[in-house]
Amino acid sequence: MIACAAGPVAAQWLGEPVWNSPKGGTGLTISGDYAKPNSDYGKGNTWGGRAALGLGTLTVSVGVESWKPDLATKAITSFGGNADFRLIGGSLLPVAVNVQVGAARSDSTATSRPAATRVIGAVGISVPLPTPGFSVEPYFSPGIRYTSVSGGGNTTKFGYVFGANLSFGVLGAHLAYDNEKLAGGGSGGVFGVGLHAGIHLPLGM
Repeated sequence: MIACAAGPVAAQWLGEPVWNSPKGGTGLTISGDYAKPNSDYGKGNTWGGRAALGLGTLTVSVGVESWKPDLATKAITSFGGNADFRLIGGSLLPVAVNVQVGAARSDSTATSRPAATRVIGAVGISVPLPTPGFSVEPYFSPGIRYTSVSGGGNTTKFGYVFGANLSFGVLGAHLAYDNEKLAGGGSGGVFGVGLHAGIHLPLGM
């Protein structure tokens, strides 16, 4: 989290959960996200978008999010990306496990909210539930979050995410709850939802 005069914040893209999909996949996925942080986080609303390229066991993604906290005159924009590597999982296994690393850079909107770089490392565990006509992937993803604030030092905190990915063919939905303990007390929590669309690319896989 970032400790600053206007309140602490958590997660990689500020105002968003740390999204994950331990089972991974192939092709291009475009996602639109909305998130609502709690009062300890700073409240407000977050909108964003991401693009992820699945290459089997490896998935790389980039995204941009805009979070406008309550009482803030300007929104904070974060740019970043993730790399997810699936360790266990596949069509014959009921459990998927991945390792996730990512980083994002947020801009500065005031002296009380300086620019910051956020780095995360996490493990994701999911139990995909195939059902007729659609699939559900509930997951749990604990990890470490490192934050370096411009001119203000750094912090390392533990955080976790409970989430689920739903797929209806090429279209789908996702939701997650992200939580991180704050240095000054309380927990920075954020609930996020979104829609996504998959595009299968001719990558020879």
